[in-house]
Amino acid sequence: MKANYFLGEKDRLFVSGYLGKDVLESKGVNGIRWGNSTATLRWNHIFNSKLFSNTSLIYSNYDYTIKSDGKGSTLSLFSQIRDFNLKEDLQWYANDRNTISMGVNAIYHTIKPGEVRASGDNGYVSQDLQNRYSIESAAYVSNTWKASDALSLTYGLRASAFSILGKGDYYQINSEGLVTGTTSYKSGEVVKTYLNLEPRASAALQLNESSSVKASYVRNVQNLHLISNSTSTSPTDRWVASTNIIKPETSDQFSLGYYKNILDNLFDFTAETYYKSLKNQVDYKNGAEIFTNRPIETQLLFGIGRAYGIEFSLEKKTGRLTGWLAYTLSKSERKIDGINNNNWYNARQDRTHDISVVMMYQLNPKWSISANWVFSTGSAVTFPVGKYKVLDQNYFYYSDRNGDRMPNYHRLDLGATRLLKQTKKFSSELNFSLYNAYGRQNAYEIRFKDNENDPSQTVAEQTSLFRFIPSVSYNFKF
Repeated sequence: MKANYFLGEKDRLFVSGYLGKDVLESKGVNGIRWGNSTATLRWNHIFNSKLFSNTSLIYSNYDYTIKSDGKGSTLSLFSQIRDFNLKEDLQWYANDRNTISMGVNAIYHTIKPGEVRASGDNGYVSQDLQNRYSIESAAYVSNTWKASDALSLTYGLRASAFSILGKGDYYQINSEGLVTGTTSYKSGEVVKTYLNLEPRASAALQLNESSSVKASYVRNVQNLHLISNSTSTSPTDRWVASTNIIKPETSDQFSLGYYKNILDNLFDFTAETYYKSLKNQVDYKNGAEIFTNRPIETQLLFGIGRAYGIEFSLEKKTGRLTGWLAYTLSKSERKIDGINNNNWYNARQDRTHDISVVMMYQLNPKWSISANWVFSTGSAVTFPVGKYKVLDQNYFYYSDRNGDRMPNYHRLDLGATRLLKQTKKFSSELNFSLYNAYGRQNAYEIRFKDNENDPSQTVAEQTSLFRFIPSVSYNFKF
């Protein structure tokens, strides 16, 4: 839902809200439920022809549940992030060559790292983890300077502070991951504050009427961390905030791009390369317990990362046939002492190849058709390389972290749209689509288990979802 209110010539009020829930589960398949509810109130005020502001109050509540079914037992992990965000942004057109942006914001985070719910004989007990509270605040200023007709520069600085608040227990942990001390904080007490500066700069140079180059540098700081278990092909992700032990992640990214307009705006070609250096990366230690009531810090290791690659795109913007072709060749790695003999290993997000082909064709004023094909290298995962027996129970043995791959992912989607009515105040259309048109059985998860007839043998069982999904939708605007 979205509504705009005109309060006067210089003031407008925007109100929007969203509520959604998604469920992906089936008998015998690890399931995920996730959803978000958000609300935004934004006031736009024009001071004069050169200065205007946006004041926003934003609420969001994101939660997810991961459910694992076994023989006669179930296990689920619930997590939640609830935020209240106040933002003030100012835009100042200082003169013909300088546009200055500045602002402040503050976010109050409430994070529920996990509620474990267990039933049956799986060795786990239901338990709750402590909520974590924090305030994330920042101030920024940037300037876009048109140095000449051919050269423009954008530069700025963002200062951020992340304050960890009570109530709750925070820990001291030794090099072996054992708790050596605990400090309890009352509600509202400051546990620790992290201060960071995030500079950024970019330059665009127009070489001629049809081509240009761009270069940029940006530092980003992330205070909320997503931790994934790579031994499960259906990821058991957990969100945690920075603590006295988990430090904010930082990245420094450099990029260089070339842009070319071809045949009088018929095509746009882009090539861009980048390199990103990452610090304070977080990952589970070998043998970590995902469903545990012990401090999450006891299950983690910390190190560095890097990501680099090159991206190409070719887009056709005009004519009855439009669309684009995009290709990315990339690498994303981590290096953390205690994992893979302290060598570089694939991050879970690493995908060597990523291809998108999108085409849209206007048959006539009423009908248009579209096609979308995507391909990506399978996600990096850790599969077992052997197994051993203890007390007549088989256990899998794992080797290199993220040393294996899920099968490559690709699919084709087709669509057709019929325009029903269009006026200045109302428009409507009917859309027909077919998801995964050639029925590719992309792997959702791969499970390894003992062969029922011969437990000494191992069976790899792939689960695939969503073959040939047709849909019809009616859209209208007023």
